[in-house]
Amino acid sequence: MSDFNIEKSEQNGVTVLRLSGMLDAHTTPDMEKTFEELIGEKKFKVVVNLKNLDYISSAGLGVFMAFVETMRENGGDIKFCEAQEKIYGVFDLLGFPVLYEFYDAEKSAVEKFNG
Repeated sequence: MSDFNIEKSEQNGVTVLRLSGMLDAHTTPDMEKTFEELIGEKKFKVVVNLKNLDYISSAGLGVFMAFVETMRENGGDIKFCEAQEKIYGVFDLLGFPVLYEFYDAEKSAVEKFNG
């Protein structure tokens, strides 16, 4: 079983999810549950910090695709920050930088919502 953790915090009305470990087919239910909870709480502005994420599979990427439309329809979005080069490479390979905003720093991503 892979190790995966989601640390959730809030900054200026933006939910920050700091992921660590491996986001794959075994751990995507945890990520889905987190997004479902956020939608239930009407929190649609999300920054996903990828700094400590060691691995992401296509199933992991699919979670973000599954929820981004709901976030955007409700005036929010999903933005990513601090991705390691190998993680960003997976996102880039599948065209995510065209669909999502990526930032070098968490602070920049949060500020973009309130800019």
